[in-house]
Amino acid sequence: MEKILTKQEIEALLAAVFEGKIEPDKELAKAEGTVHSYDLFNSESKGNIPNLDIIYDSFIRYQRGTLSNRLGRIVEIKKVGAGSYKFDDFLHTMPSPVAMAIYKADPLKGAALIAFDSTLVFTIVDCILGGTGSSAVPTTGNRMFTSIELRLVQKIVKDVLADLEKAWAPIYATKMGFLRMEMNPRLVNIVPPEYQVVTMEMEIQIEEIVGKMIFAVPLTTIDPVREKLKTGAQVDMMAVDPQWSYRLSKELLEAPLDLSVEVGGAVISLDDLLNLSPGDTIMLDTPCGSDLVVKVGGVPKFMATPGLLHGNKAARISAILGKGREQ
Repeated sequence: MEKILTKQEIEALLAAVFEGKIEPDKELAKAEGTVHSYDLFNSESKGNIPNLDIIYDSFIRYQRGTLSNRLGRIVEIKKVGAGSYKFDDFLHTMPSPVAMAIYKADPLKGAALIAFDSTLVFTIVDCILGGTGSSAVPTTGNRMFTSIELRLVQKIVKDVLADLEKAWAPIYATKMGFLRMEMNPRLVNIVPPEYQVVTMEMEIQIEEIVGKMIFAVPLTTIDPVREKLKTGAQVDMMAVDPQWSYRLSKELLEAPLDLSVEVGGAVISLDDLLNLSPGDTIMLDTPCGSDLVVKVGGVPKFMATPGLLHGNKAARISAILGKGREQ
């Protein structure tokens, strides 16, 4: 970075030129003839932290499963890109509204933040409260988040920090601690405005909805472990276990599934529903003797013929259902 002269230094320089102590032409000739060495093979910039993306790759593997289990939805996470900004410039890139979680990574100094855009926040809240998540984003302007919504997002933040702690463990043991939630970027002051922060933007897809999560860590926080990241110490511990796929497949095959056979359905009025009593008969829309739909986890998968086996009601699979048609 070029040195900026103070007012006193500028006045002293002008006085030296007027008195003839400095000859501008000679000084410019010296500057033009100066040669600076540049190492093309070791050109690591101050804002570029080596191997930091490996930690985020590990985090994504953990968080994909954690968030899917928390929301009960299929979640995909991918990196969009890393960057380095002055903290003040970074805050100006934040969307509105935005939910920012401030956290500390002990024993590293300083604090860092995670930002969630409104699409991600509203989708998370809708899923946690039992909604579909498909139409969670309000269309009535950029309204701010309620305290209840922030409390629900805080649960996700704690999951994120737990996975981030596990991702950091092979490189540097840390203890991630949640501090607070903020909506106004002007109230966030984890470092002075001119300090550099290293960012990583991620795209979170929940079913069909796509939101963004952005990590921002001050350069002063990561500097103490820069050499460990550069040498990649213990990075091999993060490599995929060759037996992992086998064990995962074995566990999945033993996972219990909820299977149900749908006998039929009917449409009745509210008045008829209120007047139902023991002994009443409801006419179903399934013809007698026709195959029944077998659902796995609430999703139609098979057609089956009803019957009896060893004194119990049973269903014999007659067809496998594909996407909208039998196979």
